[in-house]
Amino acid sequence: MKIIRLQERSDLIDLAIDVFWEQWGSEDNFKLYEDCIRQSLKNEEELPLFYILLNEDEIIGTYALLRNDMNSRQDLCPWLACLYVHPDHRGRKIGKQLLSHAIEEASRIGYDDLHLATDLEGYYEKYGWKQEGEAFGISGESIKVYIKAT
Repeated sequence: MKIIRLQERSDLIDLAIDVFWEQWGSEDNFKLYEDCIRQSLKNEEELPLFYILLNEDEIIGTYALLRNDMNSRQDLCPWLACLYVHPDHRGRKIGKQLLSHAIEEASRIGYDDLHLATDLEGYYEKYGWKQEGEAFGISGESIKVYIKAT
């Protein structure tokens, strides 16, 4: 298994767009995901950046580093988003591996902290993330905000 930036495997772009959208999108926003991911391929070190975890040529995990995760905390950057592990591969610490990789990548491109917004209870805390407040999503719902130093 190997985590790579999506730019490294242009042959998997369409599949990756589908995976990201199927896990995080809705029937109304396919074009949002497609355009964001395709536009991100034009830059090497600037956000947004999309990552895939490959098991041979199968995408079994994803995450993204974004300028903002569509919430009210525009003052925070970057954001970890789209963390996903295929159900057949869960329970093997792959999420932890993706989180560690995200921290390393955020540090490599010059950030001191990484943020995320979630409604999960207890998952990120076990990997050292600290809750630092809340944000509000597009529909006005409250979302917990976490931070981790890179």
